[in-house]
This record gives sequence, C-alpha cells and structure tokens, in this order.
Amino acid sequence: MDYEVVIGLETHAQLNTKSKLFCGCSTAFGAPPNSFTCPVCIGMPGVLPVMNKAAIEKVLRIAVAMNCTIGQHTYMDRKSYYYPDLPKNYQISQSHSNLGTEGFIDIEVDGTTKRIGIDNVHLEEDAGKLIHPEGRNVTYSMVDLNRTGTPLAEIVTKPDMRSVEEARVYMEQLQSMLLYLDASDCKMQEGSLRFEASISLRPRGQEKLGNRVEIKNLNSMKAVVKCLEYEIKRQTQVLDEGGTVYQETRLWDDVGGVSAVMRRKETAQDYRYFPEPDLHPVEISNEWLAEVRRTLPELAEQRRARFIESYGLPEYDAAVLVVDKAVGDYFEKTAELVGEPKATSNFVMTEVLRELKDRKMEIGQFPVTPERLAELLRLVKDQIISYNIAKEVFIQMIETGEGAGTIVEKKGLRQISDTAELEAIIDQVLGENPAAVQDVKSGKKQAFGFLVGQIMRKTKGKANPQVIHKLLAGKL
Repeated sequence: MDYEVVIGLETHAQLNTKSKLFCGCSTAFGAPPNSFTCPVCIGMPGVLPVMNKAAIEKVLRIAVAMNCTIGQHTYMDRKSYYYPDLPKNYQISQSHSNLGTEGFIDIEVDGTTKRIGIDNVHLEEDAGKLIHPEGRNVTYSMVDLNRTGTPLAEIVTKPDMRSVEEARVYMEQLQSMLLYLDASDCKMQEGSLRFEASISLRPRGQEKLGNRVEIKNLNSMKAVVKCLEYEIKRQTQVLDEGGTVYQETRLWDDVGGVSAVMRRKETAQDYRYFPEPDLHPVEISNEWLAEVRRTLPELAEQRRARFIESYGLPEYDAAVLVVDKAVGDYFEKTAELVGEPKATSNFVMTEVLRELKDRKMEIGQFPVTPERLAELLRLVKDQIISYNIAKEVFIQMIETGEGAGTIVEKKGLRQISDTAELEAIIDQVLGENPAAVQDVKSGKKQAFGFLVGQIMRKTKGKANPQVIHKLLAGKL
C-alpha cells in the first residue's frame, strides 16, 4: 500500500543567556560536574525562583520571528515527573499559556515553498545530565546538575511535514534563524540544540492521522534523518503485515541504527500541569512587543535578498553565504575591505568553506581573519600574485599565521609581468614544442592551453596569465 508520511518536530534550544532561568548560576559549558549549582537550581526546600528577563526576551524574539500570536498575559506551569537528573521532581515549563502560538515558517524544498505551521513557542528550564561510565563491571550512573535550570526555548511544529527532506530543510532553517536572532549558539555537540520527532503513516488520501510515534533526545540533524528513515521502513512493514503501530515513545540507538520502545500512550495529563505558584504571571505590554519587533535583526532570507541586490551576487552564492550567520559576516566584512564582492564570494565558498570542513573548524576559530583574507585578495586584484598562487599562500597563512604579504615576499611569489622576461621564456617553450606550435596553427585550441601550461611550469606558476596569453597569441 502507498502511505503518506506525517512528521512533526519539537526543538529544544538552550538560550545563550549568561545565567540560568531562575538563579544567578552560570550557563557556561564544560565546567567540572556540579560546580555551577545553587540551592535554587538543585531544588532545595524553601527556595524561590526569580525570572530571568533576558530569557523571556529571547523566546519572545523567536516567537515574533516565527510569526506567532503573542500572548500578552503568560505564566509558567509545573510539569511533574520523576527522573534522576531532575532534582525538584518537576520542571518549570509552559503548557496552558504559551508565549507564542499559531505561527509558521516557510521552507523551500525542490524549488517549491512549503509552509510549516508552528503550534507553539514556549519557555522552560532544562534538566541535568546523566553520565554513564563505561566498563564491564560498572553498575552505576552519575548526575551532573550544571545544566539544570538552563533556559530553553521549546518550538513545536504542527504535523505538516510530509518527507524526511522537508524535516531536514526545516531543521537547517530553524538553526540558521536561532543564530541570526542571537538566541542560541546551537552547538549540538554540547547539547545546545536537541530534537524530538513525531512520525506516523496513513494510507495516501486518508485524512485521519495514524498513531503517532515520538522519538526522544535526538542530538544531531543526521540522527533525526536516520531515525525518520528507519521509522518509515519499520512502520510500513508493520502496516503491510496487518499489524498495529502503537502510540508510543521510542529511543534512538544511533550506533545500531534502530529505535526501541521507551513507554506507551504518554499524554499531557500524565504530567499533571498546573500554574507555577512561586512565579508571577508575565505581562507582555504593547510597548515591549513593539520594541522587540523594531529591534528584530536581519534574518537569513532578508540578508540573501540584500546580497543579491547590493553586491550583485548570483542567487546560488547568496544562498550559500547566508546559511551560517558567522560565514555571512565573514564574507561581508572581507568584501567591504577588498571592494570585489564576487571575487570574495568565490574564494570564501571554495577555499574557506573547504578548509573549514576539512579541519572541522567553525569560522570563529579560523586563523585567517577577514582583514588577512582581504590582504590576500588585494594582492590578486592588483596582479601582484595569481589566483593559483593565492590558493597556495592561503594554506600557508592558515598553517603559519603569517600575513599574505609576508609570505609572498619571503617565498618570492610575486607575479612576473615583465614582457621582456616572459617573451624569453615563451620563445624557449615554443622552440621546445614545435609540434604544439603547428597544432595551434592548425586550429587545435587545446594545444594553446598546453603551451600556456608549459610557460607556467617554467615560471613555477608566477607568470601573469593575462600577459602570457597576449604575448603567446601575438607570437603564434
């Protein structure tokens, strides 16, 4: 039977505030276990939480950017459940009065725009982290509560995605939006961005949804994609064999590439939500909301349009450069210093992005700053070095930390543009390759390229290509 896939995603994004949601403890990553804790975040009796206004503002920006209706009267709820890394045995979250509701985000898949509905955007506190030591005889786990109380934005979509590819594009676009909003650092390797996927199948053409399976704690986009692909195959097989896909929560084994049952038929009632008695409701005034809208930063789509209009970049270039806000910032600063947007775009998209990928680095860690790259590209612009030489210099800049000008002078890489010097080399190459000369005269264009290559080899790539072409064409 032909089935239609129905997918919804929940995203937990740690907000990049300096302190936790209800206390002054640091949210910095990587500290020794249980060193960033206090009586409030570890749930000692008699303590009272105090709301972090910066966290509310960041979630408010997310909700506005996702076209949500903003609740002017919002409050926090208690979500009661037991887990070893939840010291209070309840989580302060939102359920009855979410900060943002009924929004949407538009994604583009295969040249078609698809609108994904956003059910709600709300604020909550994170739980701690369980650490499971490895070893044959290890029979215990440990708890690190540093993460406990870190503010989270939870973003819940409607079940509007109909393919794994739509889910992938949505996740990438959401990550880009959070970075542009400066709401989260989105470092999935540090747990700053996590996903939960809901998936069901139904016969194509049927309106009623199938039983939903939810997969918890997916820590990478790649894991989400692999998990969804597995669940589509698993549920298809169950339905084809006449079985029942149960409404349940499953866990994903990324190593084994399979999901396993965690629990069945979990509902909101299981958590016994009720208004948090220790926190006042939050009033989002018209003035506050207007200020958030006014100060909303330029997002990726707006930046893409500006790169095309202001810098004259092709749509492809602009789309690549705006995906990562930091890469877009890097390009824009370099282009302004060089005055050559397209040449800068070409170098960033090929050389810079390749080195970042190969070296597993983020642009913020890259040793070649925009100022250093601009110096290199100006040498190409002024015909002091060729583009090919620039690529070699670029690698040395990364590895040595030296500037482009220093490397060029130290290595003697200045481009040869002196016509007398080049004519002598060209005459030598023509004398050594009479057959290629005859081929050029017979109309074989590739032979001309061969001769250019021989000249470049003799000059170790330092000959000015434009001067070579002009002189060689004249002699032939």
